[in-house]
Amino acid sequence: MESFYEATVTRPSAYAPLAGRHSVDVCIVGGGLAGLSTALGLAERGLANVAVLEAKQVGFGASGRNGGFVFGGYSLDCADLLRTLGAARARELYGLTVDAVNLMRARIARYRIDCDATDAGVILANWFDEPARLETQRRLMRDSFGVDWEPLPADQLASQLKTRRYHGGLFERNAFHFHPLKYVLGVASAAAHAGVRIHEQSPVVRLQRDGAGFVVHTPHGAVDARHVVMAGGGYARNVYAKVERAVLPIATYVMATEPLGPRLHDAIGTRAAVYDTRFAFDYYRPLPDTRILWGGRISVRDRAPEVIARLLRRDLLKVYPQLHDVRVDYAWGGLMSYARHKMPQIGRSADGVWHAVGFGGHGMAPTTVSGELLAAAIAGERPVPEAFATFGLTPAYGTLGLAAAQLTYTAMQTRDALAARRRRVRGVG
Repeated sequence: MESFYEATVTRPSAYAPLAGRHSVDVCIVGGGLAGLSTALGLAERGLANVAVLEAKQVGFGASGRNGGFVFGGYSLDCADLLRTLGAARARELYGLTVDAVNLMRARIARYRIDCDATDAGVILANWFDEPARLETQRRLMRDSFGVDWEPLPADQLASQLKTRRYHGGLFERNAFHFHPLKYVLGVASAAAHAGVRIHEQSPVVRLQRDGAGFVVHTPHGAVDARHVVMAGGGYARNVYAKVERAVLPIATYVMATEPLGPRLHDAIGTRAAVYDTRFAFDYYRPLPDTRILWGGRISVRDRAPEVIARLLRRDLLKVYPQLHDVRVDYAWGGLMSYARHKMPQIGRSADGVWHAVGFGGHGMAPTTVSGELLAAAIAGERPVPEAFATFGLTPAYGTLGLAAAQLTYTAMQTRDALAARRRRVRGVG
């Protein structure tokens, strides 16, 4: 299933599979953004004796398949973060993601990563004719997190998004969107140039404790390492049960239309990325070549590209019926790793294995956070913030957890649909 992203990158010559026995300070399992950010963070701190083992290709998983949004926060709603941690620790953890957004901008400039970065902010569009939803969110972000999202009255938003579906919005200025796979490949290249060894087509088949360190086995080689970082996301299998049983591999879907040319502005007259206020929200953005990239839905099942295209095209036309004859050129899915508590799991297990997993559907900034935190901790610079211990490797209960996740999603999707229908019946919105 080729994505738009995969179709529009030129990969460098492949990183050679691991062969033979090697010794490193740090072995990172997983060549997505969490693992590569950790590797680059270590190299930037002068610790480049690092190996990254990737079962497929760099960026194969969620890091190279997602919507390409880069903004603050986690999958866990900020109000829930506040209730769980209290004001000071919640603001600390949110602030880490803001720092990560700025670090990603800095790395794009420093390493000259050509990733179609569009620094135009993100719009939260109100699906419901209930202004209190937006005002409550804006007040929470301003008062508890020091972030002032700008209100967009309905008429102003309608001048940018040519649809009757929305009732005003909020604009988050400190956000951007980009081609995530190009960015991940750029981070990999920067790490490799700094001395990090990256090995593709090198699935880990066994992790073995050996004295004060570890031996990481692949089909054709092994790595002796003082530290091991598990960063395989939703694709890790049968390597390290403590991490794997703590996340659910949840599928989500994305498509890209044909290039629309001038017709793009018949629907979207802004360069900002967009998502809405439903639990089961759409997210989309205009691409530099005038396509619309559109994502949404979650499922415990993978689906064929033609099914994904049909489902997402239907969602697109609910918002922009004027695009009824637009062709879908690419449709794909991928697995995200979700924790039951909806927060990243970043830290070190009692047996000494580091982990960075569970980024859910809000992963670009938090994966960068995890890389910085683990690199700093491994380098002896500072420990992982204690607040992350609140969100540990909680068992996700495998098949039962997946069934519960699907039921929750379906129930919330139904709730949102009923709420919208009630407003229409009362003649509101």
